[in-house]
Amino acid sequence: MADTQQVDAKAERKAAKLAQRIQAFSKAHGGAEGQVAYIGERGARIVLVGEDGAWGDLVAPTYEIAGKAVEQSGITAHDSFDGEFAAKVRTSAYEWKRMAGIQVGG
Repeated sequence: MADTQQVDAKAERKAAKLAQRIQAFSKAHGGAEGQVAYIGERGARIVLVGEDGAWGDLVAPTYEIAGKAVEQSGITAHDSFDGEFAAKVRTSAYEWKRMAGIQVGG
């Protein structure tokens, strides 16, 4: 039972740290919205989009921890990354160049 409590406490600390990082992103970008996506054994990806169009992501060790972090941060969470939410992302020349490089093998 003590092991379970240690795991739970560790998960709570990780969620709280992620929530702080989400809140810092939100504060720096005039607010934020997010979406949690399962990425297999690695855990879950939290995609963040600021009100100014800036975007970023964080990786949590589990989908549950990611969900708790988003909930604790107080941002709006979306079920999917599409529609109006995806349209808020503003990309720069760097992203377009990087994506084009990947397409042509760079």
